[in-house]
Amino acid sequence: MKDLIEALTIFAKYIPNVVAHPTHCEHDELFVLCDPALVSEDDLARLEQLSFSPRGRDASFRSFRFGSA
Repeated sequence: MKDLIEALTIFAKYIPNVVAHPTHCEHDELFVLCDPALVSEDDLARLEQLSFSPRGRDASFRSFRFGSA
């Protein structure tokens, strides 16, 4: 749980408060709508350690670790 909270705290630095639904789940994947191009190199590296990887086709991140079943 702490890893998920840390990852969401990092994402909060890059997602404007006006985004109504910054996350969603699909089959076994949690998606965070955050453009990887905006995220610092240090934060990208930490997000990778926390199981979030950039998903190139729609400017978001995904995690299979925190996805739904």
